[in-house]
Amino acid sequence: MFAYVGGYTTPDRDGRGNGINVYRIDPATGAWTHRQHIGGLENPSLFTLRRDASRLYAVHGARTLISAFMRDPASGALTLLNQQDCGGSNPVDAALDPAERHLVIGNYGSGTVAVMPLGEDGSLLPVSQSHTLAGTPGPDRAQQSSSHPHAVIFDPHGQFVIVPDKGFDRTFVFRCDAGRITPTAQGSVASRAGAAPRHATFHPKRPILYVNNELDSTVTVFRWHADSGQIDEVQVTSTIPFGFAGRNTTAEIAASPDGRFLYVSNRGEDSIVQFAIDASTGHLRHVATTPTGGVKPRFFTLDPAGASLYAANQDSDDITAFSLDPASGRLMPRGVVVQVGSPSAVSLVAAP
Repeated sequence: MFAYVGGYTTPDRDGRGNGINVYRIDPATGAWTHRQHIGGLENPSLFTLRRDASRLYAVHGARTLISAFMRDPASGALTLLNQQDCGGSNPVDAALDPAERHLVIGNYGSGTVAVMPLGEDGSLLPVSQSHTLAGTPGPDRAQQSSSHPHAVIFDPHGQFVIVPDKGFDRTFVFRCDAGRITPTAQGSVASRAGAAPRHATFHPKRPILYVNNELDSTVTVFRWHADSGQIDEVQVTSTIPFGFAGRNTTAEIAASPDGRFLYVSNRGEDSIVQFAIDASTGHLRHVATTPTGGVKPRFFTLDPAGASLYAANQDSDDITAFSLDPASGRLMPRGVVVQVGSPSAVSLVAAP
């Protein structure tokens, strides 16, 4: 398996990274072997891949650029295809539409959602639409002074785009048709004041949407209406234990491929919290909390089989690897630690 790692590189983001690094993961030992370094990039902080993994797109945190790369399937090597202005500031996430002809981008700094067409070769074309999010800032004056869309994901059928907005304490939903986004009839749903919706993921088998809230360390469970794009809140649960006195913020969220478990990363407690998912309702029940062995796990990812989890610890400059117990879903440290500066993105692609 190939691993693509990005992170923060500039002083304004306290970056100690050096661009994008490509690794090969040994399937037997789990060891990582460095294969390629791509320098000259500022803050390549999150990746989006085509279904066939032939193209990789990177947002550049605290900047105004998106980059497109060609990917060689045999060697895993990346080659820069082109770069394009994102139509806003501080792009933090992007998602491909089902036809893979458009990239939808969340611009955290400018409070906009942009649509960027793609050329036949997968190259980036100028932004064709930019939608400014409307709402009221949350109570945290430092982190919620304006709109801050923090994620962009498509629903399982590719008809709707979900955008959690950390600044406005809202989760927005758009219909996407032929590369143009329009708000749904519902438009958005408010969270608790100061919750700060950050990232989102769908249950792989049921009409359930999960959103982790950054500032109050919770997860919201929504019922998903696939015909209209409406979301209804059904549960809010904490990611930290009762009585935890330290500062904590959540970062990443992911469901296991079999739909039995949900995982969320805690920054402050520096852990991955595991929830069991009720098979009929989608409700969450806390199962376990596992330290990542590093500091500030900004990102983590599961391999496609749901057998391993890799946590990107931004402030300790490392990636830690875990095996997942097939029966319980619990995390078991593998003893593999990869040293890399300020990691914030890990994308995995099967090797030939």
